Amino acid sequence: MASTHRADSELPFLLIGAFRSLIDQMHADLAAKGHAEARPSFGFALQALDPDGTTASELGRRLGVSKQAAAKTVANLERAGYVSRESDPRDGRAVRLCRTARAEELLTLSATFLEHYHDELGGRLGRRRLSELEDVLREIAGPAAASPSGIPGWML
Repeated sequence: MASTHRADSELPFLLIGAFRSLIDQMHADLAAKGHAEARPSFGFALQALDPDGTTASELGRRLGVSKQAAAKTVANLERAGYVSRESDPRDGRAVRLCRTARAEELLTLSATFLEHYHDELGGRLGRRRLSELEDVLREIAGPAAASPSGIPGWML
């Protein structure tokens, strides 16, 4: 019975371990390409920004975090050179957060890494097994997991 309990309780650690391995590899690659200050939360936050910018309040709502957590994330993104603050052309009192060229580079490098990671994983597991794994994970995670706004606030 103890071994069944161990196997049952192992699933969350396996899922987190797989995610952590992927993220650690990606951030080592990003650091080698000039983005050592990038954090896992940065990609989620940057993808939640509209092309013409987003207010900090809206970013917080999209990410499901408090205003304080959003402000901290924005400060970190700004300090790293990934966002700039610009006046909202529709409302002179509002400030929009816009991705910088550095942020666009980070997102492009991340996407390229993920494509290579997917190809490498397909080579290791076989394309059919990888496709089955993705189908199972989609079923477990539900539809919200496919978008940055579906990432829970605890990630930030």
